[in-house]
Amino acid sequence: MTRTRKEPGQNEEPHQGTPRGQRGEPLPEQPGRPREPQGKAPPGSVQSVDRAVSVLEILARHGEAGVTEIADELGVHKSTAFRLLGVLENRGLVGQAKDRGKYFLGAGVLRLAGAAAVRMDISQEGGPVCRELADELGETVNIAVLDDDAAVNIMQARGPASVTAQNWLGRRTPLHATSSGKVLLAHLPTTLREGLIARTLPRITEHTVTGTVALRRDLETVVQQGFAIAVEELEVGLAAVAAPVRAHDGKVIGALSASGPVYRLTEDRLTELAKRTVVAAVELSRRMGYGF
Repeated sequence: MTRTRKEPGQNEEPHQGTPRGQRGEPLPEQPGRPREPQGKAPPGSVQSVDRAVSVLEILARHGEAGVTEIADELGVHKSTAFRLLGVLENRGLVGQAKDRGKYFLGAGVLRLAGAAAVRMDISQEGGPVCRELADELGETVNIAVLDDDAAVNIMQARGPASVTAQNWLGRRTPLHATSSGKVLLAHLPTTLREGLIARTLPRITEHTVTGTVALRRDLETVVQQGFAIAVEELEVGLAAVAAPVRAHDGKVIGALSASGPVYRLTEDRLTELAKRTVVAAVELSRRMGYGF
């Protein structure tokens, strides 16, 4: 016979002297303290992430704060706040003023913000360049940036001769199978690039280059000639060219590409598109501060 275990307090009336909060009644909201979210607290690691983000928000709001202040705002023990700050400090996201013991946002936050700003800036500055190039070539033009181990398209313009309504905006594409991806891959630091091409890469079409030696040779050519060409490597019937977009310090932060159907983008036509795309990419790089 199975017995049902009775939980403590089940079917029992709360004692009249039991303080509110222990009887399941809501505590009154305390002035000056943020209200805790209702519902079940997230499990361990997720809760820690949530608290770490809250620490960054507290420091952004106050400029600097001590462990006690942060613990009070989070509603946690000082030891918990200290552990959170230690992790954030190790990652460069917060710093500590040794003379006052106060914590402030670190340079790591600026690095992350800078990466986001680059994406926003290239979208803003790239719009006119994209539209002008699309009108000039008659094809679909995209701007892609690196997103971990893929290229993500953040800007698109369609030319008058574009034969497809396919939307590439926001789409992540493999680095080894696209012209934009090859541009981004070719200009990565050597260790990172070699690590990516040494993986087992998927063969998307019969034309996709997946071998490490062959792909390395392709990437060397991209750097030497200043642009990449991909013909039916991602999709049968699709060809594209791409050129690098540089930031003020010369670092490649994106790729400007033009794509169209293979029946129209012959070898001679691709060469012409490559030249014009390079010119447009240089203009966008100038807008991003490169060359000044």
